[in-house]
Amino acid sequence: MELQNRSFWKRIDWMLVAILCVFFCVSLLAISSAQTTSYTGQNYIPKQIIYYGIAAFIIVFVVYLDMEQYKKIAWYLYGFGIVFLVVLIFMPEGEGQIGEIVNGAKSWYHTPIGNIQPSEFMKTFYILACAKIIAIHNEHHVLRTIKTDSLLLVKILALLSIPFALVMDQPDLGSSLVFLAITVALIVVSGISWVVIASILAIGTSIGGLAIWMALYMQDFLFETFGIENYKMARIYSWLDPYSYSSNEGYQLISSMNSIGSGEIFGKGFHNREVYVVENHTDFIFTVIGEEWGFIGGSFVILLYFVLIYHLTKMTLLLKDPFCTYICTGIIAMITFHVLENIGMTIQLLPITGIPLPFISYGGSSLMGNALALGLVFSMKFHHRDYMFSRVGADT
Repeated sequence: MELQNRSFWKRIDWMLVAILCVFFCVSLLAISSAQTTSYTGQNYIPKQIIYYGIAAFIIVFVVYLDMEQYKKIAWYLYGFGIVFLVVLIFMPEGEGQIGEIVNGAKSWYHTPIGNIQPSEFMKTFYILACAKIIAIHNEHHVLRTIKTDSLLLVKILALLSIPFALVMDQPDLGSSLVFLAITVALIVVSGISWVVIASILAIGTSIGGLAIWMALYMQDFLFETFGIENYKMARIYSWLDPYSYSSNEGYQLISSMNSIGSGEIFGKGFHNREVYVVENHTDFIFTVIGEEWGFIGGSFVILLYFVLIYHLTKMTLLLKDPFCTYICTGIIAMITFHVLENIGMTIQLLPITGIPLPFISYGGSSLMGNALALGLVFSMKFHHRDYMFSRVGADT
């Protein structure tokens, strides 16, 4: 029994546990500072602790199954996520209703126990389904050709199209971009020929560049042809020149940059914030870190994410099962894009899209969605030895 217990504890990814514990502490400290300038007077700390407790439960629950079982139920989870998104469309939108529109987007189920954002969970379900498609395709097509690679690309894009369209319909540009980032990463590691990838990148870059050019110089055409009104373009304009829109769309970005810049090297100290930033406990929590902890504190947080990504990358390289490798790649892409977009939008490197900072921003859905993804990584580590020996036994 003692030997079994020792084996059990060794199968837990303690490094990942330690990283999450540090994130937990950083999150509570940052939220504690953010709420000092909140006009609601609400204490977010107890709820964040509860959310982390639920996230821990999700991780433990996810670890119970191994990767072979997740491979079998990947389509069911993907289908559940799609249904979860579709049902939201038909929910009543009025004030206080379950499908109430917030900040122009119908992205949450508003329930008595909290708000649930289905797209956060759909990201992990999509990663599972996409990893299964790639793994099965590569098993059946050992000899790679342009035709087989193109077929795999069509499968991946078809899988992406449904959740992407549903999330864009809410509309939620930030989450839609996360789906694209996950897809790009999985395409790169899927074994698809670089000739095919380069062609897609060239087409995508051309379309993206054309869209930006039209947004800047052909607003009337976009409105007449696609019904895109000028106020929807204000986010791009305020990003490129926030001081020309300082009284409306650019105010948030200007406040964010002033907050981070005022922290200088060492920051102003704990609870010594002076610049008010809207939503500084959620999407703009990095402004709190930058102002109170300065460049040193901001660098520490970025380094912490680097350690997390490095650990996940190392785990990816250790796993021999392609299905697990694809899952880890998708998770790495998801977290990396979240971090780059969130920090980038606070310092004008990227447009504001409303993406939270993983494991630090206040909120349940984002934290639980990320916990669901990391639960898969914990499961890989926990069941890796059993899986390895079972394969040896099967081969012999």
